[in-house]
Amino acid sequence: MPGVPQGPAVWVGAAEWRGAAEATVRKAERLTERCALEAARLWQPRAGPRAPSPAPGPGPAVPLPLLRDARAQHTAALVRAHARGTRLVAARLGRALQQLERQLRRLLRQRQATGQRLRAVRGGLLLNRRSAQMRGARPEAEKIPDKADSALAWERQELQALKSTMEKDMDKSEALLQTLASCRDAVQFNYRERAQVLDLINQPLDKVLEQAGRHSWLDLTRTPTPQTKGMKTPSPDPLGAYTPECAALMREATRLLAESADALQDLAANEAAVSAQQEQMCDRVCSTLVQKMRETTELKEKLTMAFGLMRGAIHRSNKFNHEMSITHGLIKGPISKKHLEVREKLDRPLVRVFQRHVGTQLPEASRLGQGTDQLQRHMAQAEKNLSELHEMREHLARSLACKKLAQEVDHKVVRLRLRQRPMLQCSAAAPRQGQGQGEDREPHSPPPPPPP
Repeated sequence: MPGVPQGPAVWVGAAEWRGAAEATVRKAERLTERCALEAARLWQPRAGPRAPSPAPGPGPAVPLPLLRDARAQHTAALVRAHARGTRLVAARLGRALQQLERQLRRLLRQRQATGQRLRAVRGGLLLNRRSAQMRGARPEAEKIPDKADSALAWERQELQALKSTMEKDMDKSEALLQTLASCRDAVQFNYRERAQVLDLINQPLDKVLEQAGRHSWLDLTRTPTPQTKGMKTPSPDPLGAYTPECAALMREATRLLAESADALQDLAANEAAVSAQQEQMCDRVCSTLVQKMRETTELKEKLTMAFGLMRGAIHRSNKFNHEMSITHGLIKGPISKKHLEVREKLDRPLVRVFQRHVGTQLPEASRLGQGTDQLQRHMAQAEKNLSELHEMREHLARSLACKKLAQEVDHKVVRLRLRQRPMLQCSAAAPRQGQGQGEDREPHSPPPPPPP
C-alpha cells in the first residue's frame, strides 16, 4: 500500500491484531473515496452515470450551491411554457369568440329580416281581410261568387301557411340565438380566465395564431397560413390550459357554428321564397280584380247601349199610343149626331131602300163596333208593353248603377292593395303605374276610376 510502510517478513504481532488494523485502513480508504466521489457528484452532477437528484421532484440535477438559481430558472421555464400554452389557448378562444360574435350578428340580422317578412305576411292577411270586407259593400246583385272571391280565399289560405312557416323560423332562430349566446358567454368566461396570464406578454394573439399556423379552430374550411405548418389541436389536459371542459366547449362551438350557418342559409332561402310567393299572390289577385273590372266595363257598355235602345223604344211606343188614341177617336166618330156626315148616316135613303128586303142588312155598324173593340184591345196591350218597357228601363238603370258601384269598389280594393304592398314591391310597381291609361294596363296598377 502506498500510505503504509512495508513490515518485516515475519510478524511478531498476532494475525487478528494485524487483520483488524488492515481492515480499519481499508474501511477508511473506502470512506475517503466515497466522500470524494459524492462531493464531486454534488458539484458536478452530470459527471457520474448514476448521479442522484439533489432534490426530490421533477427537474434536472444541479450543484447544491446553484440549487436556488437552478430552481428559479426551472420555475421560470415552467411558467413560460404554461404561459405559451395558455396564450395559444387564449388566442384560440378569442378567435372563437370573434367568430361566435360575428355569427350572432348575422343571425340577428337575418332574424330581423325574417321578422319584417313575418310582419309583411301579417299585413297581407289584414289587407286580404279588408279587401274582402270592402268587396262585401257591393250591391246584392254583384255579390255572386266569382274568381275574384276565389282568388282572395286562396290568398288567405296561402298567407296563413306562410305565416306558420315564418313563425316556425322565428322560433328556430330564437332557440339558436339563445344557444349561441350561452356558448359565447362560456367561451368569453374561459377566455377571460386564461387571459390573466397574458399581462406580462406583449405579443399579439393574432401573431400567436400565425405562429401556430391556423387562424381558426372553429372554421376548419380555411386553409392554414402558408408560411408555417399548421399545428394540430392539442390533447386535453386536466392540469393544463386546454382542459377537457375547454375542449368540449370548442367542439360545441364548432357544432353550433356549422348548425347556425345551415340555419342562416335556410332562413335566407325561406325569406326570399316567401317574399317572391307573396308578391306573386298579390299580383295574381290584383290581375284577377283588374280582369273583373274590365269585364264590368264591357257589361256597362252593353247596358248603356241597351238603355239607350230602350229609351228609343219607349219614345216610339209613346208616339204609337198617341197615334192609336187618335185613330180610336176617328173610328168612333163624332160625339154628337149633328156632326155626322150624310154618307155616314145609317138612315140615309140609299140604306133604307136596300134594307127593305130580308137578308139585306148592312154589316157596317157591327164592323165598326168590332173594329173599335179590337182597337181598344190593341191600345191596352200597347199600354201594357209601355209599362213593361218602363220597368225594364228602371231595371237597366239599377243594373248600370250596380255595375258602376261594383267597379268603383274593385278599383278602391286594387288601389288599397297597391298602396299597402311592401316597400320593395311598391318601388317595383311604382314605375308601372303611369305607363298605361287604357285597358292594356299591367295588373300591378289599377285602371282609372269609372266616369260618374
